[in-house]
Amino acid sequence: MLASLFVDAFRFIPDNAGLLLNKTAELAELAFTALGIAILIALPLGLWLGHRHRGLFVALAVSSAGRALPSIAIIGFFVAILGVGFWNNAVALVVLGIPPILTNTFFAVEGVDPDAVEAARGMGLTEEQILTRVELPLGLPLILAGLRIAAVFVIATATIAGIAGGGGLGEIIANQAAYGLPGVLAAALCVSAVALLTAAALALAQRAAFRRMAPTA
Repeated sequence: MLASLFVDAFRFIPDNAGLLLNKTAELAELAFTALGIAILIALPLGLWLGHRHRGLFVALAVSSAGRALPSIAIIGFFVAILGVGFWNNAVALVVLGIPPILTNTFFAVEGVDPDAVEAARGMGLTEEQILTRVELPLGLPLILAGLRIAAVFVIATATIAGIAGGGGLGEIIANQAAYGLPGVLAAALCVSAVALLTAAALALAQRAAFRRMAPTA
């Protein structure tokens, strides 16, 4: 039965390629828009707090809240206040994307070797130069790890947002009566593919950052 369902799902994909591509594009637009806004908010804040060695309580509180709050509850909250639609769902996804980016960025910069920072300061670098030339490059692998976590989380949750008027593959997953179980599974496979490809790209970037930091013989 399960094997037959997967066979039907893989048949559904080429038979409905146009529909799935369109809904995948809607999902990607929603998820990456929200992720981009979350980066614009959380990354500079995390860099500043980490450089100043302040805001540990803020970083931990945001991280704990991000793990504790159910995704569907946040989406439901914003939908209840703002209504349904692309931007209303994007706001909810931004809230979900901020915690891992902010937390990882803070600890990436805050955890840089103090000797390296003091050496840069002794060379006459300004605080801005220390952040951009020393702390940011050294903390980049951990920052990219936070981006990867946030990206997967936002992409997966964007599927739920589709049920609340955000469009995307969630509309197919929530409409078993119209598309049947094969259609639901095919849409879920497309969501997984988007999440895995994004995570793989960020993992490669993270590995490249590690190699750049590794000492050469």
